[in-house]
This record gives sequence, C-alpha cells and structure tokens, in this order.
Amino acid sequence: MQELPQLKSIEFLPGVGPVKAKVLASELHIYTFQDLLDYFPFRYVDKSKFYQVREIVSDTAFVQLKGNLIKVNEMGSGRSLRLTAIFEDRTGQIELIWFKGIRWIKPTLKYNQTYIVFGKPSLFNGKWNIAHPEMELESSARIKLGSNFKPVYNTSEKLSSKGLHSNGIAKLTQNLLPQIKGAIPETMPKWMLDKFQFPDRESSYMSIHAPVNAEDQVKALNRFKFEELLYLQLILYKQKINQTTRTPGVRFAKVGQLFNAFYEEHLAFDLTEAQKRVVKEIRADLNAGYHMNRLLQGDVGSGKTIVAVLSALLAIDNGFQVCLMAPTEILAQQHLETFTELLSKLEVKVALLTGSVKKSNRTPIHEGLESGEIDILIGTHALIEPGVQFKNLGIAIIDEQHRFGVAQRAKLWKKAVLPPHILVMTATPIPRTLAMTVYGDLDVSVIDELPPGRKEVKTVHRTDANRLNVFAFLKQEIEKGRQIYIVYPLIEESATLDYKDLMDGYESISRSFPPPHFQIGIVHGRMKPEDKDYEMRRFAKGETNILVATTVIEVGVNIPNSSVMVIESTERFGLSQLHQLRGRVGRGADQSYCILMSGEQVSQDAQTRIQTMCRTTDGFEIAEVDLNLRGPGDIMGTQQSGITDLRVADLTKDQEILKTARYTARDILEKDPDLELTENQLIKKNLALALKSRPNWSKIS
Repeated sequence: MQELPQLKSIEFLPGVGPVKAKVLASELHIYTFQDLLDYFPFRYVDKSKFYQVREIVSDTAFVQLKGNLIKVNEMGSGRSLRLTAIFEDRTGQIELIWFKGIRWIKPTLKYNQTYIVFGKPSLFNGKWNIAHPEMELESSARIKLGSNFKPVYNTSEKLSSKGLHSNGIAKLTQNLLPQIKGAIPETMPKWMLDKFQFPDRESSYMSIHAPVNAEDQVKALNRFKFEELLYLQLILYKQKINQTTRTPGVRFAKVGQLFNAFYEEHLAFDLTEAQKRVVKEIRADLNAGYHMNRLLQGDVGSGKTIVAVLSALLAIDNGFQVCLMAPTEILAQQHLETFTELLSKLEVKVALLTGSVKKSNRTPIHEGLESGEIDILIGTHALIEPGVQFKNLGIAIIDEQHRFGVAQRAKLWKKAVLPPHILVMTATPIPRTLAMTVYGDLDVSVIDELPPGRKEVKTVHRTDANRLNVFAFLKQEIEKGRQIYIVYPLIEESATLDYKDLMDGYESISRSFPPPHFQIGIVHGRMKPEDKDYEMRRFAKGETNILVATTVIEVGVNIPNSSVMVIESTERFGLSQLHQLRGRVGRGADQSYCILMSGEQVSQDAQTRIQTMCRTTDGFEIAEVDLNLRGPGDIMGTQQSGITDLRVADLTKDQEILKTARYTARDILEKDPDLELTENQLIKKNLALALKSRPNWSKIS
C-alpha cells in the first residue's frame, strides 16, 4: 500500500534533508509533511501596494518601495562592520542597512537599475532606514507563492541559522504544496461546506500557505477554526448526551422532612429569585434518573453555599450521603462552620476531613462514613484518598473546580456503586461564550443577582504618594469598629521576595498602627496550618483590627465586619484575583471599600485592570475584560483536557465562530445522536480519529 504523501517524513521533502529535519522537529515539532501543512503563518504582508518614500510615517509597519541605489558604503570594522546604501525614488531618499552577510550582499548590489525593496522602516537621528530589507531587481521574475500576498511564519534563531527563517519556511511550503495535491482528505461533509460556503480542505491549505488575496486567506482560516471548534463541541456534546441519557444516576424522588423543615422554619432569609430558579434546576436533575453534571456559577457573595446546603438536604432526605470538596483547608473549615451553623437545629451529622486531621481522629470518621452515621463530609483532597469509603454517596459538591485536576475528580466516582451526582461551584465568573467550551459538557446554572441589602463595594485607586491619606481613612474605619484586610501579592517565582515584601509591609503597618490601640494579625503560606487558623480565628472574633496577608485569604473567608480591602502592588495581580479579593468585604450591612494601591507608573494592561475594577463590580464583565487581556490559557488553572490545545482558533477572538460551531454540533447530535445517517458518516469517522488522541475523561465533570 502506497504511503500517503502527508505522512512522509519531512526529511524527504526537497530542500530539507536530515540536518534541517532535525531542527524542524526540535524547534517546531514538525516531523511529517502534514505537520508542515499545519504550521500556519502568523500574519501576512500585502506586496500589491507600493509606497513612496515621502509617505512613510511613524505607524507604517512595512513598506514596499520602487527606486534606484545611488550610493553604497561599507563602514566600521570587526563586530561594528555594517553596509549602507542610499535608496532613492522621485519623492526622497531612505538608507538601507545590513549588519550581517555583508561580504556576499555587497557584490550583488547594482547602480542605475530599478529595485523593489520591502521592509520595516525605523527612525534614527531624524532619518528613516530599513535594516536587512528584502530586495530584488524589478526585471527579475517574482516568486511570491502565486501572488503578492505573502505569508510570514514564526521562526527562531536556531531555525534561521539553518536557513529556516520565514522565507526559508515559505520556500519549503512551495515545495510541499504540489506534492500533496489531490491527496488531502476532506473532514467536513459537502452539505456543511455548502451551508457555510467554506472552501474544501485542500483548497484551504493552498489559501493559507499560498493565498491569492486576503479574502481567500480569511475564508480558509475561518474554515479551519470552525472545523477545530466543531469537533471539540461534538466531543463535549456527545459526553453530555451520554451523561444525561445513558449514564444512570441515583434518583432523589422526594422532597423530604429535612429539606422542608429547613426551608420553612430555619432559613433566616428569603432566597433570591435566581437562587430559587437554580434550586429548581438542580431538583429536576436529581429526580430525572440520570447522572447530574451541573455547574453552579455565581459571583462572589451571590449565595451559592445555601444552594449547596439545600442540595445536600435533598440527598439526605432520600437516604444518601454528601461530600463537599474544597481546594484549601481554610475554605473547608469555613464550609464546615457554615453548614454546622445552618443545620444546627436538624438531625444532620457533619464531619471534616483534611490533611491535617490526625490519624487517631480519622478512624471514627471512616467508621461513621461506612456505617452511614455521617451525613455530610466536608474536606480537601483528603476526601479522595483510597481509605475513605462511603456507605451510600449520592452527591459530590466541588467548590472551585478549576483547582482540582480531572484525574482527582475521577476518583470520586469510585466512592459509590452508581456515580454520585456532581455539582460544581465556581465564584470565578466565566464569559458565557467561553463557558460553552470550558464547561461544554455540563449543564450551567447562573446565580446572577446578589442577596437584598448588600451594598456595592466602592473601589478606588491610590498610589504610594497617597499612603498617609489611606492610613488616616483606615483609622477612621477602625474607630467605627470595622476591620481591615491588607493583602500583598504572592508570585511563585519569587517566594522569598514576596515574604520580604509582606514582612516589610507588616513592620510599616505596625509603626503606623501601634498597640495597644490597634491589634494586627498576619497570615501567609509559609505558616503552619494551625498558626494560620489561630490568626484567622482571632480576626473572625474581632480580636485583631487589621489582617496583613498574602492571597491565602483569596477564597472562602467570610468576616461580615471587615469593611476595607487594601491590595498592595495591585499591578502584580490578575483581574480574577483582584475580583476574588474584593469579594472578601461587603458581606455585612455596612458600606465597604476596596483600595487598590500601586506605584506611580504601571503598564497599560495593569492600568486597564485597575480601571475595570474601579468601574464595575460585575464579575461577568470583569471576566470578559480578563479574557481579552490574557486569553483563556489559565482560566481553567492546571490543564483541562481539550481546551488549551486549540491550534488555530482563539477563544478570545473567535466567539462568533464558537457559537456557530456549538449550535451546529448540537443540531447534528440532537437529530442523529449516534451519527448513523449517511450525511454524517464523514463526521463520525473524523470524530473517532479526534477522540483517539484524547484522554478518556468522558464521564468526569
């Protein structure tokens, strides 16, 4: 059987050979003809337009000029040797400069012949120049991949040293395209190409690497983006179908005594309409007989915890146990206190299991779980240890899912005969279009309103020059009986530096807020858990006025009396972190404040983050800005399968294509869940190939 051209080793492509093949593999992971086909240009330059020298201005990116060389000079010596030439058209002159390759470039330069020059102009000492321009005689035959619309490829110094600069890679694609003609299999059915007016796959590759014009290139690129997002959405939607129609789940058939007693007699406040809607959605899932896989998304302080409590009571009323997994011991402890307080008048037993629970105290917990005596187990990663066995686990609630790996969450499935229902809670608002991809296989519930009586946190930006005024304001708040957070950044690359910043800040604050009138606590990641808990308890009891901390207090700390959050070195925080930190205040009835401290000079991105925080408290709006600033790469935290490996599509820029791909995938699978129709056979074949290369987390939230 003859080998398909695209599967051939790149070494056998004319112009490559073993040396270049090795560097292409090490630098770009290009091993085959197909790999080179899939190495797309990152931009294009349009060489159909000619500029005149006098038209060059400060924001001109690249120019193409036509004119003559009137003077060539070799200047300097040794490492400072350079070649200069004066290039002239009828409107003016510009200097051309070469720092490398002088000995072979100089003899090729000719006077009194018309040259076409292309390059990026820069201004030096008031005069324009172009370093290392592309040049050719107008009379020469122009090889521009079929047009004057030229692709530009990312490269590296190592690649360039082997002749694999952008032009070198472009020449390889010129050699490649004729060899794969007629051999590129289509991956989308004809009806889909016709519907969206996409070019076929082979034509698309031609238009990516050898575009005739910008319009063809854009059509081809959009086709590849759609294809990539379509197959991702098909994978996610198939998982969702499997979970909602083919994966059995325990049925919570009744709303029982505990739920009704709590809701009617012990709930001290009215639920918001958003909370009521979400509880109904969860209730419907739990009574459907299939496995629930639901994301509960709500801004800081929106009331997700009470929804978790009500969901837990539904499980217990139906004879099942509940576990709640939190990312940190502080948050797990916070949940324990909240659940215990809310359920204190009901016969519900709640226990805590974290890494710091002593071995002697674990035995009764393990026994209580296996006997069914413990109704709700709250904890950290300790919950998924092999020794933890439930009698009848019915629902697993996971707080801040992005902090747990997929494989870790998979271990929860082994804790019950039928997979427990999954309720994921996140206080990190995710733009809805991104959520379609990040959590495309989950049903999403959103709590989009805050409880009544909550006052919006006022956010202001202050620089170091205003520090004395800020301290005076803090003293006024403390005089009113309020408490203050002062948070310092924690950047993993420099834990020592961060610790120094924290301690320097603590000493400075101690001088400005001296005892006995002021009491200051400190919490940071290098403290023992019991010491951190001690300081947090003191602050919670009101025994300290100011808590100096790193971001260990970012999630889950609930002190209603704290009214001011001061964030030092604001420019070193991301938007989602700033929003989370601000959410630690504004939990009581008093007006609360967030003060963003920074140096006098901050970067443009930092300025945008600060302005956004001061302008809005809407977590979804903040998430949109954050997505546009930094892209989707770390929104999910440590790698979530299938999201961060997008090759062509960009979730920050291609949201409309994502929506179209999502709706197309949904329509296909709702009509033909197993892809049995003739028109969908090509999709079925390529979906199977896509699934082959992915980890099988198809049943894990």
